[in-house]
Amino acid sequence: MKKTLFCIGLGLLWHLATAQAQQIGRVLTLQETIKLALASSIAAKQAVTNKTSNYWQYRTFKANYRPQLSLSGTMPDFSRSIIPVTQPDGTIDFRAVSISNSEVGLSLSQAVGLTGGQFFISSQSQRFDDFNQGLQRYNTFPAIIGFRQPVFGYNELAWAKKIEPLRYAESERQYLEDREAIATTATQRFFDVLLQQVNFEIASKNVENNQTLFKIAEEKYRLGRLSRNELLQLKLSLMNAQLAQAQASNELKTVAMQFAAYVGIAQGEKVAVQAPVEIPTLEVEEQLALAQARLNRKERFQYQRQVLEAEQKIAETRGKGGFNANLYATFGLTKSANNFSESYAQPENQQQVTLGFSVPLVDWGRQKANVKTAQAQLQLAQYTVQQEQINFEQSVLTQVNQIDLLKERLRITASADSIAQERYDITKSTFLVGRISITDLNIALQEKDQARRAYIEALQDFWVAYYRLRALTLYDFEKGQPLLAE
Repeated sequence: MKKTLFCIGLGLLWHLATAQAQQIGRVLTLQETIKLALASSIAAKQAVTNKTSNYWQYRTFKANYRPQLSLSGTMPDFSRSIIPVTQPDGTIDFRAVSISNSEVGLSLSQAVGLTGGQFFISSQSQRFDDFNQGLQRYNTFPAIIGFRQPVFGYNELAWAKKIEPLRYAESERQYLEDREAIATTATQRFFDVLLQQVNFEIASKNVENNQTLFKIAEEKYRLGRLSRNELLQLKLSLMNAQLAQAQASNELKTVAMQFAAYVGIAQGEKVAVQAPVEIPTLEVEEQLALAQARLNRKERFQYQRQVLEAEQKIAETRGKGGFNANLYATFGLTKSANNFSESYAQPENQQQVTLGFSVPLVDWGRQKANVKTAQAQLQLAQYTVQQEQINFEQSVLTQVNQIDLLKERLRITASADSIAQERYDITKSTFLVGRISITDLNIALQEKDQARRAYIEALQDFWVAYYRLRALTLYDFEKGQPLLAE
């Protein structure tokens, strides 16, 4: 019988533990929450997509400086129509024609970033068919070597070579900053859930305590040791506690659902969080944080890029609005024949040199105004960068100072939480023996609840500030290394 009762007891305990685990669901620590958010959240996937997009944009820029091989052609271009034909005596005769033109060409080109020009080598073959006369003709260009070069013009390739590497380095840092921003948001939502869990625990405990106190009060009232007014006050406290418990339960469900959706937990899965036990022992030096922020953050490259883009605008305005010239030169071989093989036999030389230019003579000061506008924009960009640098460095220093303040606040609120709990226990015991009023008990209860919430809020503010500092510096102060090294 004893063994049977023991087994039944174990079974009941296991059933209760399983039911409680199913009710709580998945329990996450802060580090597990951040790891999950960085791996599964929509925000993390967006950050990865942006990084991938920036990578391929940079690859596109790099490809512009490499040889380009292309094949082009028209096969066929058939036409059957009646066209006017001028006769030897000057009259017009309309004749039916049925012709076809076909061509294919292979071209290899290489951009010259230093000058903005382009070298190219091409080979082309053309065929003409006159179906009315049964005529075929071939025209080939076995090899053509050429060069295109803008003279005194705007060199887009040279400017892109200065700006695009900065833009890509900036995007790499942006990805790390996005990850730290995700960690910060996940931390914020983690503590939102934790705070509501604490509110629900406080409300549930208050209901339990008020139920006990109300039962004791009923017995005291029956014995004439408690007034009806005090009994009704305790009953009202119990009803308020039950109402607060219901409200806390609803708010907990709401924030838990929002938390699960953000970090990437499947819809419908119950989730709870566990308060962090250990706090990083950080000794953050202002100059170290500032130096790491200057070195690691995207602003290091962003400020350079903004000034270069303003300078690029000046060069573009001057290059496209003033004297412009384009040099085009080719040297190659060509041959025409009645069949394809003969069109490649003993080809003849061909050369072409073209220098085209344009000079604005009267523009009523438009070019000068455009240049002055671009110069003003450059000066504005320089001033803006200087101000942004000052603001950025101030935000880093402010965050460092806030970390020190929050560590002290955390220590004080943790001590206050313990004291308020102990004071409430003493006050409750004193009330039970009838030495203090219900008002004193309610005051102790409110102070206990406020101290507990204040500690959780201080814990939240510290961890959020910690990850914001990481995002501002891209530096891991616990490991003592930049996040770029991970």
